[in-house]
Amino acid sequence: MGTRSTAEKIAAAAGKLLAREGADAVTMRRVAKAVGITPMALYRHFGDREGLLNALADAGFEALAARLANAAMPTDPEAQLTAILDLFLDFGLEKPRLFELMFFKPRDGARQFPGDFRDGRSPTAKFAAAALEAGMEQGIFRRDDIWEITFETGALLQGLLMLYVGGRVGASEQTFRELCHRAFGRYLRGIRQ
Repeated sequence: MGTRSTAEKIAAAAGKLLAREGADAVTMRRVAKAVGITPMALYRHFGDREGLLNALADAGFEALAARLANAAMPTDPEAQLTAILDLFLDFGLEKPRLFELMFFKPRDGARQFPGDFRDGRSPTAKFAAAALEAGMEQGIFRRDDIWEITFETGALLQGLLMLYVGGRVGASEQTFRELCHRAFGRYLRGIRQ
């Protein structure tokens, strides 16, 4: 097993701060102290705090995309969308502060709808888009704008998840998951043929 590079140690320390206290706690001084280097040495690896936060968010998107890519998906497009919902819920509930950084914090270079999505630059949205497209081709869903539906269902899930993590939903995790499934099901019934 090799030793981690300084950049990897910095990212790991920043990730721990993020997980414990949120993005506002990730300061260059605190991260440098956690790694045992000077703040100026940290700048050799990350140009600024925003660059460090972007690196954390990018790593989060890579991890979520890997979960989606490696999951055994059902063949039915509607079941695929439900499986994708569950993978997003798992990730967001396991890593709520990272999820918040990825989807809710303003960041330089964050992907925007519609252009970045239509151009295939979202590493996670493409999975739902593919399931929706298959469902339209099979006559399960009405023909419509795949990327708008992908964006809308993502917004529904992300909004519900952030309300839950923010303490605005008085329910157990299981009850919350059931609520998400019902909300998602209502949306899918609305786009069926």
